[in-house]
Amino acid sequence: MLIEDRSSTPDYPPQAPRRWPKRLLVGGLVTLVLAAVAAFIVSAFALSGSSIEPEGDTLGKVTTDKFGGEVSSVAATAVKTGKDVPVKLEGDTIVPTGKLHAGEEIKVEAKVKRPSAIGWLAGSTKTVSQTVTMPAAKLEEKWLIVKEGKNPRLTFDRPVAEIAYGAPGEMIHRRFKTPRSGVTLGKQPSAGQTSVRWAPPYQELGKTKTVSWFPATGSAIVAASPTAGSTISATTPLELTFSKPVKKIFGGEDPKLSPEVDGKWATKNRHTLVFTPAGFGAPLAAELKVDLPEKLGIVQSDGSTAESTSIGWDVPAGSELRLQQMLAQLGYLPYKWNGEEVAKTPEAEMAAATTEVPKGHFAPRWGNTPSGIKELWTPGEENVLVKGALMAFEEREGLEVDGIAGPEVWQAVMNSLIEGKVKPEKGAANGYTYVWVDKTEPETVNVWHNGKMILSEAPANTGIPGAETENGTFPVYLRYEETTMSGENPDGSHYNDPGIKWVSYFNGGDALHQFDRASYGSPQSLGCVEMPGEEAEAIWPYTPIGTPVTINPA
Repeated sequence: MLIEDRSSTPDYPPQAPRRWPKRLLVGGLVTLVLAAVAAFIVSAFALSGSSIEPEGDTLGKVTTDKFGGEVSSVAATAVKTGKDVPVKLEGDTIVPTGKLHAGEEIKVEAKVKRPSAIGWLAGSTKTVSQTVTMPAAKLEEKWLIVKEGKNPRLTFDRPVAEIAYGAPGEMIHRRFKTPRSGVTLGKQPSAGQTSVRWAPPYQELGKTKTVSWFPATGSAIVAASPTAGSTISATTPLELTFSKPVKKIFGGEDPKLSPEVDGKWATKNRHTLVFTPAGFGAPLAAELKVDLPEKLGIVQSDGSTAESTSIGWDVPAGSELRLQQMLAQLGYLPYKWNGEEVAKTPEAEMAAATTEVPKGHFAPRWGNTPSGIKELWTPGEENVLVKGALMAFEEREGLEVDGIAGPEVWQAVMNSLIEGKVKPEKGAANGYTYVWVDKTEPETVNVWHNGKMILSEAPANTGIPGAETENGTFPVYLRYEETTMSGENPDGSHYNDPGIKWVSYFNGGDALHQFDRASYGSPQSLGCVEMPGEEAEAIWPYTPIGTPVTINPA
């Protein structure tokens, strides 16, 4: 029996080894390469970002990722004006090359050049931008309590790079390489005030502020701005800073000013009150005071303190030139004035009287103005013509007649100008009159009114030796239609003459008046200018209060 040997012969013929097609192998490799490239591109994009981030007081810091590239240029523009702002790159920080202002908005841009590896896909450059508001530095305290032996120290809520302090126009400037939040003012009086300006890095100095400091005495002290005892203008605001809160000093009441001034008190902060004048403000040529409820230490100009129950300032008189301009415009002078117009408001008139005197020129109102008037007239300086004009104005306005431009007179003159209350020209008592007496014998009196001679070389008598009529020019200050004249003769005896008519006093007891004499033209009186009744009566209406009378020597 044949037995089949199956152990060496398989049931099925063996299969040949499996082989991959070449194209499949190539395709797989390409796929792997593309996947790697894609992964690289994704990674590169993920690491190619750039931006501008806030960085302290600068205009920002440019940040770039690994594949973000390098900054090729930076630029900045002022948002409000659209003007270019010069900047530069310091490391990766954008800083201005000039000075900016607190609160100013600046748009900054940076161009970033990408690496060539991704530049062909995403573009060769990228521009990033940011709008920055320049920060302001705030002064923490404007009123300081300074311990004995210490100096006033200013503290800011952010570092400053520059500070200026002291009197306006004489400020001390300090610049710091490393910005600081605290600055000591150095050796100062125990109490005082100073103007201060400061700036964070890359900025111009800001607005001027006032800082006050007081010694740590425990008692209340007040610093005034302007400083107590100084000269101020009529419309200067007054600021009072107390070492203690205002309510502890005045309670709920406002301070009292003397003389009274139109205006308003306001609370600036819990330590400071401000008075803002209205209208004409404080009277000119006055001493202005704030009354205090108790005796306080008042900071003086040298920084020391002096106890008082009031704070005072001097208000100067207005400009003599402006006074003349106004009197001329109102018709009280023999000159007219032509010049810059002033608005008819209290504020404008006060400014013209004190700080901004208008420019212009004077000219005689009449072509035949007497030479005596021209010799007396000096623009911008006190003279008898101005005194007479003031007396005429005072008499017409119901004021005390003294020819002095005090506070009340100044305000009345300005009010009259605003209201257009020009002195009339028609009528003997109006317009302008000038009288002159010649002692050369025969003695005469002359009257000129509004460009016309009312009386020429009328006979007159002046004073005898021992009672001479004083030479010079004097304004009429008192008048009577009829009065009794009495006095002492040169020999010591007395006289009492009733019924003297047409009397105009111009210098003490000297007057223009009627007096009956046998003759006229020579010295016969006791200092007066005597005239016949007819001439005296004719002259009297033309010699109102303020009329200048000149006595010329022989």
